[in-house]
Amino acid sequence: MREPRSVVLLGGTSGIGRALARKLAERGDRIVLFGRKPEELERSVQDLRVRGASKAAWVECDLRKPESFASSFDEAQKVLGFFDTVIVTAARFATQEQLERDRELLYELLTVNFTHTVLFCEEAKNRLLARGGGTLCVLSSVAGERGRKPVVFYGATKAGLSRYLEGLDHRFRQEGLRVITIKPGFVKTPMTAGLKPPPFAAEADEVAELILFAIDWGIPVLYVPLVWAPIMSVIRRLPRFVMRRFNF
Repeated sequence: MREPRSVVLLGGTSGIGRALARKLAERGDRIVLFGRKPEELERSVQDLRVRGASKAAWVECDLRKPESFASSFDEAQKVLGFFDTVIVTAARFATQEQLERDRELLYELLTVNFTHTVLFCEEAKNRLLARGGGTLCVLSSVAGERGRKPVVFYGATKAGLSRYLEGLDHRFRQEGLRVITIKPGFVKTPMTAGLKPPPFAAEADEVAELILFAIDWGIPVLYVPLVWAPIMSVIRRLPRFVMRRFNF
């Protein structure tokens, strides 16, 4: 019988994170949710307990405040005893038009999605390596594969995050750290509410199922839905003059 995982999940109260937390709970895993809204965290924890989590708790942790990371991990360790898996689904999103108009919003997105996420992953990496290794699974995006008109800033943060995660995997895999980069396309979640779904738009449950598969099998990079792997293989090879012609 499979031993339950002990999981720290940042971003598990909505969207892909919530769908993934529910799937972890349904198979009896032990889960601590990180987030910044206590009422939402408490509701989510109660839901996970009903769904079968062998342990479910929450710890306040704000991705906008890197000074909170170490103490949050300390609290998670007290609750779980140890954790072998850290998952990051939290991120900031805004449209290109919003970011071009609002410099403060742009600064927040650039900082949270790259700098603070890397600092969070570094804290997680150190904790996992201290006990001999584990799994660090982070959501990036297909938006980071090429520079594209509709997602100049958001895509740049995800491109940087993907390269960081790849380097982390190369550097620490032999020491027992499995780094998994998930690259979703458009997913129907509260974060994308109000945007017109493009072709191949996915549901959060579908994406969560694939993420769980990647975690269990240690797949370093997974595009979700899977159709994005061949699509992005083509897009990466398109000349710049072709990319400039399309609002894609």
